[in-house]
Amino acid sequence: MAGTAEAMEQAEPREVEGPSYRLLQLALLLLRGGPALILLILVIVVSLTTPVFFTSRNIGNVFSQTAVIAVLALGQLLVIVSRGIDLSVGSTVALSGVLGAIVYEHNGSTVLVVLVILGTGLAVGLANGLIFVLGRIPHPFIVTLASLSIVRGLALWAASGTLIAGMPPAVDKIGGESIGAGAGWLPYSFFVLVGLAVLALVGTTYLVWGRWLYAVGGNPVAARRVGIPVGRVLVSVYALSGLAAGVGGLLTAGLLDGGSPTAGDLAELDSIAAVIIGGAAFAGGRGNVGNALVGAFTIGVIRNALNLHSVNAFYQLIAIGVIVLLAVEGDVIRGSVESRVRLARAVREA
Repeated sequence: MAGTAEAMEQAEPREVEGPSYRLLQLALLLLRGGPALILLILVIVVSLTTPVFFTSRNIGNVFSQTAVIAVLALGQLLVIVSRGIDLSVGSTVALSGVLGAIVYEHNGSTVLVVLVILGTGLAVGLANGLIFVLGRIPHPFIVTLASLSIVRGLALWAASGTLIAGMPPAVDKIGGESIGAGAGWLPYSFFVLVGLAVLALVGTTYLVWGRWLYAVGGNPVAARRVGIPVGRVLVSVYALSGLAAGVGGLLTAGLLDGGSPTAGDLAELDSIAAVIIGGAAFAGGRGNVGNALVGAFTIGVIRNALNLHSVNAFYQLIAIGVIVLLAVEGDVIRGSVESRVRLARAVREA
């Protein structure tokens, strides 16, 4: 009997290390790399179904159309990692552009216009964070839903419901022009996106603030107990999300050569969808810059592909919604697989 028990103890680790365990590890690897894999498959399928996709002009269009979504997604990523949500970013894009256009009408200073646009975004985000934290609102959904309506109303009032034409040439160039403009290749907005992505990557990966952010999102109660300034982290997160929306407003204003009170309509949903498609979780504590960008470009490629195939814009909304649901379900499956892998490792090491 003793020999039998010893044999069973020796067999158990081998069973954990066997095909079943390796399949779990493979499934987890595929789920973690799912966003990039989906984007790659999507690009291959679209390129095979329409030869126009890989032309320089169309690739430039994809970069240009996706830049604003990707910029907003970087800010939204920080919020979602902290267990929050920011519904006001689309309205902030509109208000910042409108105020910038009004300033340009009365003062031709490029520097002042840029400062007003970015400052508007920062002010809205800071207000969201302070009201949420200091007002002890149960969930940021309430605060940002209210600011979505207030900020959009302010944009419509300030612009009298119409486009205010005119932006400094430098803003037009950043938001609406490309290197090799004759071929429509590589918009300047892409470089703005790259710069912001590098800053976000450094902030979330190498700074103490980044570790605090993930700790707050993972377990805010435990983070507070170990001395992390949870309130300040949350305020900074919403301020940065607002600033990202201001950058999005700058790019949009340059693209439109003016400030539109309807700009950024539903952009908040695109930014949330991009982050969720990229594998972040509403439960907080998980998500990274690379996958958020992958999610944004997935949305951009889908919309571009549907446009190239002359698919009605209504179906584009349906397609994005279906993909978000699939992404959320993928996150649920990934969580289950991760739990099984951790259990298997614990048994193997026992």
